[in-house]
Amino acid sequence: MTDRKDELATNLAKVEERIARACEAAGRPRDEVTLIVVTKTYPASDVRILEDLGVRHVAENKDQDAAPKAAECSDLSLQWHFVGQLQTNKVRSVVGYADFVQSVDRSRLVTALSKEAVRAGREIGCLVQVALDAGDEARGERGGVAPGGIAELADQVAGAPGLRLAGLMTVAPLTGEYAGRQRAAFERLMDLSTDLRRAHPAANMVSAGMSADLEEAVAAGATHVRVGTAVLGVRPRLG
Repeated sequence: MTDRKDELATNLAKVEERIARACEAAGRPRDEVTLIVVTKTYPASDVRILEDLGVRHVAENKDQDAAPKAAECSDLSLQWHFVGQLQTNKVRSVVGYADFVQSVDRSRLVTALSKEAVRAGREIGCLVQVALDAGDEARGERGGVAPGGIAELADQVAGAPGLRLAGLMTVAPLTGEYAGRQRAAFERLMDLSTDLRRAHPAANMVSAGMSADLEEAVAAGATHVRVGTAVLGVRPRLG
C-alpha cells in the first residue's frame, strides 16, 4: 500500500504541475481549474489514497463499478461525478451517490433523474454532454446531444425538480470536423458555454480534457479536467 501511495502521489504531482503550467501559459489562476480523477476500473483502496492525497473530485462511468465503490468510500469528503452514458434503469442507483451527472444528453434521462432526485431528497448537478461529432439532430458516437439541441435540453434540466443545470461537458471527438483537433473542439465548447450562460448564468462548469489533452482544454477555458490514466496508470483489461 505504501508503494501504491508513493506511485499515486508522484503521478498526481506531475498532473498538478501540468495543470499549473497550462494555467500559467493561458494567463489563468490555478484555482480556476478543478481536477477530477477518473477512478473507473480501480479499487476503493485507490480512491482512499487519492482522498488522503488531497483529491476531492472523482469520476466513474459504469454504475455497476461505481455504486459499491461509492458505498465503501461514503465516509470520505468526496464529490462523485458520473461521466458515462447512462441508461434510465440505472438512474435510481446513480442518484444515490453521484453529486454530478456529466452525461445528460436526452429528455427521457432528465425526466428519470428528476424523479429519482426528488424521491431521494437530493439535488443533482447536471451537465449537458455535447457531441461535436453529431449532426444537427443526431447523437454522438459516445453519447451527447448535438450543439443545436443544447438550449432545449438545458431549459428542461433547469426547470426539473431536484436537478441543477451546472454547465456543459464534451469528449474530444474521434470523427467529424474536430477529429484530431482537440483545441478547436474545446474552443467550440467554450463558445457554446457562452451562449448557454446568456440564458442560464449559473451554468458555468465546462468539463473537457483528459490525460492526453488537458493542456488544450485549459487553454480553451475549461473549468474541470477529467484525468484517469495519468494519475492511476494504464487501466487493467476487463475480462
